[in-house]
Amino acid sequence: MFLEALESFTRAAEIRPAFQLYHMRSLACLSALGRYSDCLRLVGNWLKTGDPSADLFVLSARLHQQLNQMTLCYHDLRSAVRLKPGYPEALVMLKRLQESAEHYHRAAVDKELMGELTDALGKINTALDYNPGKARYFLFRGILYRRLKDFTAAIEDFVLAVELCGLDEEAPQGEMQESLEDDAQTQLVLTFNDFAVQCFSKGLYREAVVLLNKAVEKQKDKSVLFINRGDCFFKQCEWMFALADYQLAEEMDPDNTDIWLRLAVIHNALGLHRFNDKKYQEAADLFSVAIKYNPTAVRYYENRAKAYSKTDKLEEVKQDAIRVLILDPTNDQVVALLLRLLPGCCLSDIMSCATAQSVKKQLMAKIQAFKLAVSKVSRLDKWALIKNDSQSQTGSHTSLVSGPEQKMKLFKVDCIVKSKQQLNESVKKALHQRRPLHRDGPRLAPVPRERKHPDTQDPLLATVSRKFKGLGLNC
Repeated sequence: MFLEALESFTRAAEIRPAFQLYHMRSLACLSALGRYSDCLRLVGNWLKTGDPSADLFVLSARLHQQLNQMTLCYHDLRSAVRLKPGYPEALVMLKRLQESAEHYHRAAVDKELMGELTDALGKINTALDYNPGKARYFLFRGILYRRLKDFTAAIEDFVLAVELCGLDEEAPQGEMQESLEDDAQTQLVLTFNDFAVQCFSKGLYREAVVLLNKAVEKQKDKSVLFINRGDCFFKQCEWMFALADYQLAEEMDPDNTDIWLRLAVIHNALGLHRFNDKKYQEAADLFSVAIKYNPTAVRYYENRAKAYSKTDKLEEVKQDAIRVLILDPTNDQVVALLLRLLPGCCLSDIMSCATAQSVKKQLMAKIQAFKLAVSKVSRLDKWALIKNDSQSQTGSHTSLVSGPEQKMKLFKVDCIVKSKQQLNESVKKALHQRRPLHRDGPRLAPVPRERKHPDTQDPLLATVSRKFKGLGLNC
């Protein structure tokens, strides 16, 4: 007769409110009736108004467990252990929660390895319900969110993982704990970059800059972050900011030909602005820098020739015009310019003279050196990607939460490998598929024009961790 008993105990408690036994017997009646929510309200009032004890927190934990509120159950047990370290009943319940959490975590890993990311997310959410103080679980869930392109949720989880690294009593101490924190920081930077790439693809360049600023604050030694931010500035016509970022990237990675191409583009853009402002010598100097970084671009020689023509440097104009015709024999504008400079001479005589042959020899040497630098980077990148792919197949989940060195080696590689492969293909195609020459002059296979900056979207979706991918820049 629990209802009648509850009414009697409630009246007794009203008469003697300080007598705890009456309240406890009311609680027992409520529990017997299955009214666990009412029990929790009663216990909650005791914890707020009275002196909290480990027994009350354990009682509250049991009630939360009955209502399947596992996260609140976990926090109550933690409070009990803090008040009474070594409390057996609380420790036993905590151990059971942790075992259940680990079971769901392993299930989430299995789902993730099979590519069932949504199911894996459900499992890891359950694991976090049972053990919300585990930094490793937040790190794993953040990676899942990142792969599902829910970048806001991923950032929140990585921040929580970093905060919990020093508070997780279960986490191993020393180097492994530091590695876990480094992984969380690395994943946070990667997520900022991926989020910025998504914003860039939608034309939200300012938002992308804000995200890349956050990434740079946490990782100042990764050239790809500065490349991507420079691309965003370039799209906003913030030339000097773009130039500054590209130059910082070059300092960190001086042999990266992808950075060279961007520096060539930005110097050419600045040169055009100087030319329009009638600052012809400054424009010519900027075009010269662009040519230094990319000697295969016909347009740069043509622009410099026009700038030199405004400063009456006729010999320089003639040499640049010859370079343009070597690379693009069908360029009518330069042909007309060259014939005006050398009246009475036919084009075949001009292109076969000693000056033209010397210019050709120097130009081909520069282009060959540039192509060699590109091919070296391509070979290195290809090797690194193959190595990473083999590792991802042998230990996919482990690499998600450990081994930051392996992931960081791929930052620089991933953003340029595809662009170099495309450049090699375009060079081969240009050398083997010659266009007909309509004018007199040496029959040279045309050197490929300046290529556009490719979209360096990562072709791999390995489990290890998605690498940085460049934003791409239309030249």
